[in-house]
Amino acid sequence: MRRYAVPGLIIAIAAGLLVVLALGVSSRGNTGTLDSEVAHGQTPPAPNQHMALQLLGSSKRTTLASLHGKVVLLNVFASWCTPCQTEAPLLRHAQALLQAHNGTVVGVTYQDNAANDLNFVHKYHLNYPVLRDVSGNFAQGLGVTGVPESFLINRKGEVQVVQRFQLTSKSLDKILTKALAG
Repeated sequence: MRRYAVPGLIIAIAAGLLVVLALGVSSRGNTGTLDSEVAHGQTPPAPNQHMALQLLGSSKRTTLASLHGKVVLLNVFASWCTPCQTEAPLLRHAQALLQAHNGTVVGVTYQDNAANDLNFVHKYHLNYPVLRDVSGNFAQGLGVTGVPESFLINRKGEVQVVQRFQLTSKSLDKILTKALAG
């Protein structure tokens, strides 16, 4: 009987720990994530908006907070990313629309080097600010796990839309409609 007691006790403790863990995870859900908040109609402040990032091709640094009062379509990308290359012309078009309504596209490079980023900007004739997230901390604050990812930030610096995959003409039209409505 004793030889079954110890393994039985270990199994019971392990099962109990799994139940506690499962309950903790299920009750927490995604309520603390940017995606979940936006999906539930909330507009949380943009994470890391006061973090200064280097302007590509310059020694100047700027923050997302410096753009308060403007609608910002923030696009996290990398020059080596094929979907990023596909959406670059769409973002150039979005810049023209947003600029006419006191808004802007802002690119943020992710896991890339400056020379490749500059080539990308020139190749696709991008005419909006591109910031370098050398440490990855800015993107991490947004929950970025890959590229491309885009975020619509309203004039108050709050996130209205989270797009965790490549923009298409249709998805960009929806985002721009929302951006220009507010």
